[in-house]
Amino acid sequence: MSVLVWIIYDIVDDKIRTRVAKECKKYGLERVQKSVFLGKLKSNRFDELGEKCLSLINEDEDSVYIFPFCQEDFRRVKVLGQGFDKELVNEEILSKFF
Repeated sequence: MSVLVWIIYDIVDDKIRTRVAKECKKYGLERVQKSVFLGKLKSNRFDELGEKCLSLINEDEDSVYIFPFCQEDFRRVKVLGQGFDKELVNEEILSKFF
């Protein structure tokens, strides 16, 4: 069973931030803002990615949020203003989720 997830982070160190971004991409997530990823994960991979991120960050300085969403809740998301970073997200990527 897959779950839709948002990963949002605020990481001080550039190298650690890059490593977390690479892990998100390895797990098949799409970057939708500079520090925001979106995608589907199998339920067991949700916890696995959380543990991987925890092993990379400095818990005293950094934050990583992993939000699970059901498809019904995701359809109710409102994007206001500029929305997704147009340089990172095209219509093909958005069509996977909306």
